[in-house]
Amino acid sequence: MKQRIYDSHAQEVVDFVPREPGRVGLYVCGPTVQSAPHIGHLRSALVYDQMRRWFAVTGHEVTLIRNVTDIDDKILDHARRAQEEDGASEAWWALAYRVEREFTAAYDALGVLAPTYEPRATANIQEMIALIERLVERGHAYPAADGSASVYFDTASWPAYGALTRQRREQMEDAADSEPVGKRDPRDFALWKAHRAGEPESAAWPSPWGPGRPGWHIECSAMATRYLGEEFDIHGGGLDLRFPHHENELAQSQAAGQAFARHWIHNGLVSTGGQKMSKSLGNSLFAADLLARARPIVLRYFLGSAHYRSVLEFSDGSLAEADAAFSRIEGFLDRAEGFGNAFRDPADGAELREAVSETAVRAEHLPAEFSAAMRDDFAVPQALAALHGAVRAGNAAIDEGDEAEAAARAREVVAMLGVLGLNPRDPRWASGTDGAGGDAAEAALDSLVDDLLAQRTAARADRDFATSDAIRDRLAAAGIALEDTPNGPRWSLT
Repeated sequence: MKQRIYDSHAQEVVDFVPREPGRVGLYVCGPTVQSAPHIGHLRSALVYDQMRRWFAVTGHEVTLIRNVTDIDDKILDHARRAQEEDGASEAWWALAYRVEREFTAAYDALGVLAPTYEPRATANIQEMIALIERLVERGHAYPAADGSASVYFDTASWPAYGALTRQRREQMEDAADSEPVGKRDPRDFALWKAHRAGEPESAAWPSPWGPGRPGWHIECSAMATRYLGEEFDIHGGGLDLRFPHHENELAQSQAAGQAFARHWIHNGLVSTGGQKMSKSLGNSLFAADLLARARPIVLRYFLGSAHYRSVLEFSDGSLAEADAAFSRIEGFLDRAEGFGNAFRDPADGAELREAVSETAVRAEHLPAEFSAAMRDDFAVPQALAALHGAVRAGNAAIDEGDEAEAAARAREVVAMLGVLGLNPRDPRWASGTDGAGGDAAEAALDSLVDDLLAQRTAARADRDFATSDAIRDRLAAAGIALEDTPNGPRWSLT
């Protein structure tokens, strides 16, 4: 059976054939590291982790590039506001690195495999400048008419602009990534942004047009092609990135003469009470809150349980329901482990947990219905149905004393859990199965909570007790108790 994926560009499910047999090149838009990671970031990272694991199980060598946007208007604005409102002295680049580490800790806590490489935008400025020069030479970009160092993409010069999202240029909204001053058309978007008065000198790089910094869209085009080549298999990201970010990436890359991504994949968003979750709406669920409320492996189960293209609905009971469902799986594994030789591979006698760990699953270990679901556009809900079906069958076999049947089902369950990154017997989870006290989760919580405590300390020093109390309340709501001591605040899980 062929691998099928929903291509957002074609807007249909298509056969996936890698550009190079046996190899998959996957670029995923990573975070803009302006503030703490929330549930949407976690869901997106997990979606592509599932895909990457499945490609590996089916015999592919996967190169996954997930970038870090560490220079952007939002990062500069966040650092400036913190300095103006809270008296913070943290430089923008220090803020970006601190938040990047929070993201890494949260990903690690959920068992998201590290990307093959994780390039930072600030380390690829020269590649971005070279790409902009190429666009200017080909007549698809122009320096700002106001004499500043800004450079814009000329959307009118590229007839295919709008192809990804099926929009006509005249129906599009004006580009909001820069002021319209110096543009030929308000829909033209920034490739290079002139350094502005009041911005840190450290946030500007020399260029043929003058000092400045890259626009957001050019960053991903440059990093994707630097590490995957001018044509690669899949470009992924959240559904909210389709326009303008991915539309602009596609236009500028192809206008520069690059084939760019052969397929586009977009994961659905997260909502609560039917409302999209986002920082701008003030209804985000942050990683620290979630890791305090559920075991990391249960959180991973919940975040990966819906089809990647669907909206993931979060409610007060979501994590409890996920915990109950995953506990049924763990209960079967516990029963099987104590029942005969269910955890012995009959072929070589090796311990099953070692034979089919998360990094050693083979397609032949998997039941046909599970593999069929994953090949059908990564249909994880149907794959989970196969998993729970095997659990029920395995429990029934144990009840009936059928050792051979129980062993077969146990091998299937562990193999399926391995594909999904959910095998509780795997060493990755060995220290974290008892809740947020595990090593990975503890590191994530330490990083995230320490950041909030630093903000609270700064607020108290400025006598901003409203902010201080709000941070305490937020931590309390997540099950974290604070104690102010002569040596500083201490926290613990309630």
